[in-house]
Amino acid sequence: MAWLALQLLLIVSFSCRDTLRVIGEGPTILPVWFKNFSHKAQTILSIGLGQSWSASNPVREALNTYVNVAGIETGYGYFAPNVPGGYRLVLELHYADGRVEYELPQVRSVAAGLRMAGLLDNIGRTPNDAMREVLVKTLAESSWRKHPDLKSIRAIVGSVRLPTVGQFEEGERRSYEFLYAYDFSPGNDPAETQGH
Repeated sequence: MAWLALQLLLIVSFSCRDTLRVIGEGPTILPVWFKNFSHKAQTILSIGLGQSWSASNPVREALNTYVNVAGIETGYGYFAPNVPGGYRLVLELHYADGRVEYELPQVRSVAAGLRMAGLLDNIGRTPNDAMREVLVKTLAESSWRKHPDLKSIRAIVGSVRLPTVGQFEEGERRSYEFLYAYDFSPGNDPAETQGH
């Protein structure tokens, strides 16, 4: 019973944290004071879940391992799965002859597209620069396999900005905000060239 109670407590805690994070970050119909409350409550909940502890803390490592194995850390934000992702990745392919092409990460099915959107959202929200760089490099490596004659790849990560209702009625549509760019070349480690 204690194990079941712990499991349910973790599910509720992570789902509340994710829901509060989405409310605090994005445009919602909720009043501004609630968005501010959501951001503070999400921070407090993250601290309670040990997310502010050192990454090498054995208790945090054990908790993170358990919630990852059990699938608790993702999938409990209560929002429609067809909402477009909040982050985009564009691969700028540079060839030896000077050509430059642009490519988006490719998927083979609708389900894979949803997983890719989730992965890009996780990459965009990752506070750890080294982890984000490794994830972006992994996605860029598929382009190396498809285009072996590439000289370099620049991976550009940006966030999607949706207009408010008033801006949408005035004709404004979604826009993109640059976040990070990583340069990759064969045999070299990637280097983050820009970001904030």
